[in-house]
Amino acid sequence: MYALLLTLAMKTLKDFGLNPKLLGADIGLTAILHTHSRRLDYHPHVHVIVPGGGVNRLRKQWRNVRGQYLFNQKALARVFRARLLAGIKAAGLVLPGNLPRQWVVDCKPVGKGQPALKYLSRYLYRGVIGERNIVANRNGRVTFKYIDSKTGKPQYCTEKGEDFLWRVLQHVLPRGFRRVRDAGFLHGNAKRILSLVQLILRVRLAIPRSRPRPVIRCPDCQSPMRIVGILRPDWSSG
Repeated sequence: MYALLLTLAMKTLKDFGLNPKLLGADIGLTAILHTHSRRLDYHPHVHVIVPGGGVNRLRKQWRNVRGQYLFNQKALARVFRARLLAGIKAAGLVLPGNLPRQWVVDCKPVGKGQPALKYLSRYLYRGVIGERNIVANRNGRVTFKYIDSKTGKPQYCTEKGEDFLWRVLQHVLPRGFRRVRDAGFLHGNAKRILSLVQLILRVRLAIPRSRPRPVIRCPDCQSPMRIVGILRPDWSSG
């Protein structure tokens, strides 16, 4: 299910980008699987960050997104819903019959450059719960704090220790599963397309400066020492 969720979310976005009526270009994207809500309830979803444009390979042309608008949220939700349900059916899984007809896709601008990367890092490097959010642990009951998504105010939840442990452990991903995936011209094997994007946009990458080696000082006089050779120990047999 996690693999289907990530793969089909990225494919839907890529196909919308290739649509000539919308953008008509190859886009790049980075997707992160997130499995919990702010209250640590089980809520699998995907956060995707997409540059504001794409490259048309045939014309070797960069096409910008119109204003702050990427793709229509409702159209994305309809296509993604249909593809995910078809993928689940093809995998031989059975779903309940009372699935909602309308699914939610939220598209919004998150800034340019560094602010966009900071938005992404919140979901990448932050664990399920920080230690400072665990308020109390007394008499076998744990109290933790979270921010309510609707009011923006802190709320508290108290439950048995074993229930709290399950609340956290249910978000542990299968071993070896990659929760962060790149696609389009941001994929690791798309260096040729990325070079084309950099050429079209006239991007000049700064050459990284070589880091100086640390100075080795004499333990007696603290003067800098120069390595003239390395003698390996002559290990005796036996």
